[in-house]
Amino acid sequence: MCKVAAMIMASMLSLSSSVVLAESAKSLPADTLAHDGNMLDRRNTMFDGINLTEQQRQQMRDLMHQARKDSPQIDLKQMDTMHELVTAKNFDQAAVRSLAEKIAQEQVNRQVEMARIRNLMFNLLTPEQKEVLNQKHEQRMQLLAAQISGVQPSSDQQPTSIQKRASSTE
Repeated sequence: MCKVAAMIMASMLSLSSSVVLAESAKSLPADTLAHDGNMLDRRNTMFDGINLTEQQRQQMRDLMHQARKDSPQIDLKQMDTMHELVTAKNFDQAAVRSLAEKIAQEQVNRQVEMARIRNLMFNLLTPEQKEVLNQKHEQRMQLLAAQISGVQPSSDQQPTSIQKRASSTE
C-alpha cells in the first residue's frame, strides 16, 4: 500500500511539475530565444557554462522547438481522474494502479524523448565543449554524492552556479 501511495504521489508530482514547466514555456515570447542567446544556457542546465557558437545555439533552438512541437501534451483528464480516485469515498486500488502505471509509462516516454534530444544536442558540441560538459557533470555528481552521504564538499568541488548562489545569500 505504501509503495502504491508513493508511486501515485510521484506520478502526480511529476505531472504537476510538467504542467508548470509547460505553462512557463508557453508564457515566454516566441522570439525570446532568438534575441537572447544566453537563454538557451539558462533554460537547459545540461549546457550551463558551455560557450556555444551562434550556429550551435540555432541548431539547439531548432531541436528544442521540434521536440516541443512533437511531444505529446500532458493529459489533464488523467490528472482529474486521479484526483477523483484519490478523493473517492471508497479507494479503488486497481483503478489507481492502472492509471498510475499509464501515467508513469507516458512520463518514461517523455524522458526517453528528451534524452534523445539532449544526445543530439550533445553531439553538436566540439570535443573541447564535451570535455567541459563532462567535467561539470562529474562535479555535480560529486556534490550530489556528498549531499546524499551528509558530507559538505569543499568550495572548490562545487559547480560555479552553486558557488554563485551561496555567495549571493551571504
